[in-house]
Amino acid sequence: MSFGLGHGRSLDDAPGVVGISRAELPPLPDAALSDPNAGRLDPRTWFHHPTRPFEIEIGCGKGTYILAEAAANPTINFLAIEWAREFYLYAADRVRRRALPNVRVLHADASEFLQWRCPDAIVRTIHLYYSDPWPKSRHHKNRVVQDAFLTHVWRVLIPGGQLRLVTDHPDLWVWYQSHIARWSAPTHAPRFDLLPFTPPDWTDDDELVGTNYERKTRAAGRPPNACVLQKPLP
Repeated sequence: MSFGLGHGRSLDDAPGVVGISRAELPPLPDAALSDPNAGRLDPRTWFHHPTRPFEIEIGCGKGTYILAEAAANPTINFLAIEWAREFYLYAADRVRRRALPNVRVLHADASEFLQWRCPDAIVRTIHLYYSDPWPKSRHHKNRVVQDAFLTHVWRVLIPGGQLRLVTDHPDLWVWYQSHIARWSAPTHAPRFDLLPFTPPDWTDDDELVGTNYERKTRAAGRPPNACVLQKPLP
């Protein structure tokens, strides 16, 4: 399956178009092993209007959510991160066809991107919807939400910034709740405030994020659970 940009150019070879190129995201320097800041760069500069609010979707899949959200909010910049290359190419091609200048797509491990690349306090919202539940106990280490992940989420969010979570998997929701209980406890430092999840205005009345996957799982009798973790204001 191929989703090129035409004229023999791939998404990886077209800086400033849709896919984040190697020129925009060079290899992590060796110095990062001793200096966590050595590999960080400002992803807001990947957009035509870098001073606009900046949001990240982790695991964008085929891009259904990010297409609708970006079209409804043209003055917000969105970075969609997807690990599966086939879905990354598919989502990026959909963004290109829709001509959405406020969306870029990155083929990467989102947890590693937050840890090694993303500077402090630049992200307004991180969207994590229907993440892979990795149901077997021996695979729980692969789940996105971990204490280390939440440490970096807290670091990269601006004050008042949010991590928005949705899942239809009961065991993963229990996993989320156990982490949320710790990270929203008054004695935890740093900590988040726990808030209810409010769907975007463009979704239908019975939807949270308006994806085909959500509609399919609801029809199969698996309603979603959702919440918001907010970095407190000073």
